[in-house]
Parts: sequence; C-alpha cells; structure tokens
Amino acid sequence: MAVSDWQSDGDEAMCPHRLVLEHVTSRWGVLVLIELLERPYRFSELRRAIGRVSEKMLTQTLQTLERDGLVHRDAKPVIPPRVDYSLTGLGREAAEQVRGLALWTQRRMDDVHKARQAYDEARA
Repeated sequence: MAVSDWQSDGDEAMCPHRLVLEHVTSRWGVLVLIELLERPYRFSELRRAIGRVSEKMLTQTLQTLERDGLVHRDAKPVIPPRVDYSLTGLGREAAEQVRGLALWTQRRMDDVHKARQAYDEARA
C-alpha cells in the first residue's frame, strides 16, 4: 500500500482506516491492547498494570477501542458493579500486530541508541 493510500484526500476529515490506526497505535491504545492479550482485566487492574495513565485517559481509550470493535466491555449487574474488559477477535488480531512492533522495538533498541548517538555526534 502506498503512502498516498493513507493520506487524506484534501478534506479535513481523516480517512477511516487512518483514524483506526491512530486509535490502535496511540500511546495508551498500544499498552491497553498488549495488556489485554494476556487476559481480561477489571478497570482498576488494567490501570495498575499499565501504570501512569489517568483514569480519564484510560476511560477514553477503552471507549474508543470498544467503539472500533476491538475491546469488549462486560458490565455485570452486581453490587458493587463489576466491569471486565477483554479483546474481541478483531482486537486480538490488532493486538498481535501491535505486540510484534513493540517486541521489535525492544530487540532493536541498541541499534536505535547507536543511530541516535551517531546522529547527535554528526550534528555537534
């Protein structure tokens, strides 16, 4: 797929697939998807597992991913209320792709550090 296939056609609205890509690869979207690959989580468990995410941002991220059909929200009618989040089939597929990219960055960080150092030295 060419870069032009991912570019907007001049109007202000983002192409639908670009918008989903933005949701999946957002700072918190990536972490939510990777974490939910392991198992379903309650909201507070997920927030602790991810770390440094505000309640508001996690709520917004989960709602966005749920709307895109990637996350399933299971609200159980008990007292106190219990809500579990898990991946849908589509979400699992997306999460596997994102995890692959995350693992690649882990494996290649030494090369990235070397490239940064060479870049910085060349500019000094």
